[in-house]
Amino acid sequence: YNTNIKLKIGGRRMEKFRILTINPGSTSTKIALYDDEELIFKEELTHEASKLEEYKTTSDQLPYRTEMVIEALKKHNIELSSIDAFSGRGGGLVSVKGGTYNVNDLLLEHARIGYTVQHASILGAQIAYNLAQKFGKRSFVVNPITVDEKEEVTRISGIKGVYNVSMFHALNQKEVAYRYAKSINKRYDELNLIVAHMGGGISVGAHKKGRIVDVNNAAEGDGPFSPTRSGSVTLMPIVEMCYSGKYTEKEMKELITKKGGLVSLLGTSDARDVDAMIEKGDKEAKLVYDAMIYQVAKAIGAYSVILKGKVDAIILTGGIARDEYVVEGLKDYVSYLGKIVVIPGEKEMDALANGALRVLRGEEEALEYTGIPVWQAK
Repeated sequence: YNTNIKLKIGGRRMEKFRILTINPGSTSTKIALYDDEELIFKEELTHEASKLEEYKTTSDQLPYRTEMVIEALKKHNIELSSIDAFSGRGGGLVSVKGGTYNVNDLLLEHARIGYTVQHASILGAQIAYNLAQKFGKRSFVVNPITVDEKEEVTRISGIKGVYNVSMFHALNQKEVAYRYAKSINKRYDELNLIVAHMGGGISVGAHKKGRIVDVNNAAEGDGPFSPTRSGSVTLMPIVEMCYSGKYTEKEMKELITKKGGLVSLLGTSDARDVDAMIEKGDKEAKLVYDAMIYQVAKAIGAYSVILKGKVDAIILTGGIARDEYVVEGLKDYVSYLGKIVVIPGEKEMDALANGALRVLRGEEEALEYTGIPVWQAK
């Protein structure tokens, strides 16, 4: 794999684009190499917590993580110079419309400081840029968590100055929507879809002709509860908990984003554990799991209203879409609304590669990050 693959078809030279995708997590960095859509290899590079503790900030980890990526490429006999583009997970950015973004100076700076969030994902753009610069190649981020294509009416809340913002599983939602459209020989922007991503967090989005016009803020406690997140709850008890003196601000935020949902109700974040409890006759586990299914179904129903009933398909995705109990439960509630399509697991690495590939092929134009949230730019 030391050189780009070049073919001649009908006297015309065709080049397979080689793309490296980079998805940093809290204790690992996932990488995958593609020639066009073909996966060459993928690997998860693990990082010892004790090693990461040596760094004062997340961005201070950049040289260490970059070097680990380079070493992994060497192990697979991949020359950096053979890679056409580097596509990293986007983190720390303001609200943007969906698409593939060049890593420009401002995007790089916002990622470096974690402008909107402090999370390992801020390293995705930085590693991609570092590697691309070595040989003058291109670097991108694709559909970051802050993708916001919501219509204005969805932004209004019942409290002045508090706006409904968009933070969800944009990368996987967009990818499975593209895949489904391709599978039926349609374009994504020709379809109305409802996509329910069910993993540690759950997000349900209304995709209207290529735009996610509404979606719950899965990162901050909106929508159905999930394995780790509280979902929407009655506010008065939360206010009372905040002022009870029993919880710190950090503990309350963790209850909403990390220790809510199945963790709070059943003591586990693993859906497989819940299935095992139900099989053993645990009535409380069944009730809680059924409640989660009910809330996802209710959200799907709500988003069908946003699409005015014109739903081409309902796509169930994420790790929990592998759970037959959940899938069958959702079908029982919502199959009357439209065709149910199950695309289990997360396709984030493929999504990072495919977003870059569409740009390299000229199917889409790369977007430029301005640092102005979309809701302010209008």
